[in-house]
Amino acid sequence: MKTLKLRKVAIDTYKENVAYLHRDCPLYRSEGFQALNKIEIRDGTETTPVIAVLNIVDDETIIAPDELGLSEQTFSQFNGIENSAVYVNHATPPTSLRLVHEKIAGNKLGKKDFLHICEDIVNNRYSKIEISAFLVGCAEGGLERDEMLYLTEAMVETGQSLDWGEPMVVDKHCIGGIPGNRTTMLIVPIVAAHGMLMPKTSSRAITSPSGTSDTMEVLAKVNLKPDELRSIAQHQRGFIAWGGSANLAPVDDILISVERPLALDSKGQMIASILSKKIAAGSTHLLIDIPMGPTAKVHTQNEALKLRKLFEYIGDRSNLNLEVVITDGRQPIGNGIGPSLEARDVMQILQNDPHAPVDLKEKSLQLAGRILEFDPDVRGGQGYYLARDLLESGRALKKMEDIIALQGSNLIPTRPAQFHYQVLAPTAGFVNAIDNLQIAHIARMAGAPMDKIAGIDLHKKLNDPVEKDEPLYTINAEFNADYQFAKTLAVKNSGYTIGEYNEF
Repeated sequence: MKTLKLRKVAIDTYKENVAYLHRDCPLYRSEGFQALNKIEIRDGTETTPVIAVLNIVDDETIIAPDELGLSEQTFSQFNGIENSAVYVNHATPPTSLRLVHEKIAGNKLGKKDFLHICEDIVNNRYSKIEISAFLVGCAEGGLERDEMLYLTEAMVETGQSLDWGEPMVVDKHCIGGIPGNRTTMLIVPIVAAHGMLMPKTSSRAITSPSGTSDTMEVLAKVNLKPDELRSIAQHQRGFIAWGGSANLAPVDDILISVERPLALDSKGQMIASILSKKIAAGSTHLLIDIPMGPTAKVHTQNEALKLRKLFEYIGDRSNLNLEVVITDGRQPIGNGIGPSLEARDVMQILQNDPHAPVDLKEKSLQLAGRILEFDPDVRGGQGYYLARDLLESGRALKKMEDIIALQGSNLIPTRPAQFHYQVLAPTAGFVNAIDNLQIAHIARMAGAPMDKIAGIDLHKKLNDPVEKDEPLYTINAEFNADYQFAKTLAVKNSGYTIGEYNEF
């Protein structure tokens, strides 16, 4: 078969292999290729072929008829050798796709089924359209608790796992849905300052204005390799890094890349995503935070208890010592929403700044205390006071500074965003409710998390008194288009309800 020359096309297709073929390429017609076909690309060696989704190009300045263009991700799998000869064939459809059809039809899948699907996904045999079908099938048909366990195990098995060689490796995760809830960045230095091992691999935002990795990236590098993570943990007993760069449960990162634009975050997928990452990261003891409130992911105590049982079921069968806490999710936590603003809050607390947000500090101390009580030498009920001492003594700040230095310090943006809009109280009274979803939506429209200095500064919280035209919060945006989107959204619905004083 005729060969084509490889050419790198400077397009980031994020977690999807994409190839480009000119419409006048002889293979285009002779082989019957069409746009969005999946193709196999071989370089003449015995190595496994690279699978990619095909796009057809009409411009020879992009791809010549005798070339095969590859997106950045796809090209990297050929060791970056341009003009090398490759063979192109139609890709065999993934055999596991019939299992996706089974799930869409509402049928239950077994352990081998989920492993088969995950193997095909991690080997790029699924297009994003096919991954979307799998996610929707799991979300709409629902996953039984055994299926959640099987999906969790399959995600772990199709990636690398870390072994720290210690009997206790602690971790913490919040299921999300609460803007500004950046407790992890306070808990890690507190726990590590005590001497417990807390190697924290965190995610980036899916539907929120910032994830822990997005916020930590304001202060330090988070894209670190496993050997770098191991060295930092050995020296400092903790780190805060992006889990995707360590190839831990890589299927999860691929699924998240599809979930994000769909704003899809189903219960079964969420549990499998969280626990697969923790198991692969080598955690032995895990604290799960489930915020509960009318605009949180979990609305009622009954929902929270059901979710806790699912986490405990999978944790028990995965040899995880797992504890679940249900926390107040009625409003955002902290003052800042968006990476740079959240990083500011974290550092204010670590520095014992009197202007630091009290709610974020107290929640972090409560959760850190529960983790410290995993240590058999810490008596039950004493964890909070130990955490407070580690914070107020400055030991947690010193630990965070040391972790940042080893991960690689980033320059903290000190200038404010270019555009600001204050959302004012329409009447005098008290703050009766704050809509987490609306506040998060406005912050994302302002540019967070892609723009680190964008987001929202909160001035009022639940039960706070307000005067008419007093600022409730300030929108910060770097670009005029983002500013206009966020402003329009806030004018339509501020996310705040003002009324008479209510006892909560």
